[in-house]
Amino acid sequence: MKMFLQGRWQERGTVAEVVHPYDGAVLDTVPVGVPADITAALDCLEQGAAVMRALPTHRRVEILRRTAQLMAELQEDLARLISREEGKVLAEGRIEAGRAMETLDLSADAARDLHGETVPLDATSGGVGKLGFTLRVPCGIVAAITPFNFPLNLVAHKIGPAIAGGNAVLLKPASDTPLSALKLVELLLEAGLPEEAIACVTGPGGELGEAICADARVRKISFTGSAEVGEAITRAAGLKRVTMELGSNSPVIVLDDADVAKVARTLAVTGYANAGQVCISSQRVIATPGVHVDLLDALRTEVQQLVAGDPLAEGTQVGPLIRERDAARVETWLGEAVMQGAELLCGGSRDGSVVQPALLANVAPEMKLSCEELFGPALGVTVAPDVEAAIALANETRFGLSAAVFTQDIDRAMRFAREVDSGNLHINFGTAWRAEIMPYGGLKDSGFGKEGPRYAVQEMTESKMVVIHG
Repeated sequence: MKMFLQGRWQERGTVAEVVHPYDGAVLDTVPVGVPADITAALDCLEQGAAVMRALPTHRRVEILRRTAQLMAELQEDLARLISREEGKVLAEGRIEAGRAMETLDLSADAARDLHGETVPLDATSGGVGKLGFTLRVPCGIVAAITPFNFPLNLVAHKIGPAIAGGNAVLLKPASDTPLSALKLVELLLEAGLPEEAIACVTGPGGELGEAICADARVRKISFTGSAEVGEAITRAAGLKRVTMELGSNSPVIVLDDADVAKVARTLAVTGYANAGQVCISSQRVIATPGVHVDLLDALRTEVQQLVAGDPLAEGTQVGPLIRERDAARVETWLGEAVMQGAELLCGGSRDGSVVQPALLANVAPEMKLSCEELFGPALGVTVAPDVEAAIALANETRFGLSAAVFTQDIDRAMRFAREVDSGNLHINFGTAWRAEIMPYGGLKDSGFGKEGPRYAVQEMTESKMVVIHG
């Protein structure tokens, strides 16, 4: 594969291998970009921003809709590409490819619905006889820095709204999973996106990220990744608009009146999908005493049935982690929890980059499994004496991206919604659920700003106030 900048596909002398996380097979190579490539890309994107600003809304809508149609024609190929470069099972690859199409389609809707508003200036005495209204205008150049775990849909969540708002886009995909992003750029160009309006530079995140942050021509940065990298980007960005979708360690409260079988079936999905490599993956289960023992039994039954291994093999439900060193880290964290008093009920063994789905009981709040983002296939269960203590434990974290509660009591459900500090709150389902249309983002160290095309396009455009003086 080549990278795309200055209106054309380009090679470089140095390349990086893209490997299958399961067996290490080389899938392709991509150029290793350097900071000078960011500068060159932005030189062209300056022209592209002017082209996009002048592009009528109906043309932006047509480009996004056509891209979604092209993706529909290639859905199975895209699903296999996602699964091969990221390691998620093929069924999840198909879901992601379908969701990415929805994201672009919703971005087209957001473009069509983008408008300013009238301002009643005569509501104050000085505004009598004057007409006021606002205009929405593009930021100019939007930089999209994307993670490995959803290599197509999270790229679509940034590129789609940026195009909808009339911006040029500089895309820096994750080094481990650049192929899906490059394919999407190819389809956007085929759909009619002006060549000078997009660039996709592949290479190391640290070096390229610094170059992106340092360049004043980038008006907006949208980043998804770890809280530590997000903080570094925010400090370096200076006077730029930023959206940060960062980490989490999502809690699930299970109260005494919950349907234990339903909880176990749900958490077997929301705790282990994509091998737990989901920002909103269910990680901490906080159960009250009346349900705790039955919940552990039901969870152990469900988790033990999960099949881990080759993501492209029929029947596999949990694939590998993105890198073997990540699998080794997860194995270490689980071992540390056991040494500190947690009980490993099942799973936890590692074979290369595959970690067997794990379930731990007696997980204390001070353990790393409770405090930090595991990003691996494991659930830790903690007991809380009552709903008040459960809510307190749910909030005992620097993160606040997603949280859930299982209960049949509407009053306690609403108390959870009011008191738990999280950007996404789920009642009677797990934390790992997202619809492309919803406003999505976190509180505290989980970031700020919202994704979801309708909301992201507002953050990728700016408002101008116009006053006509009579």
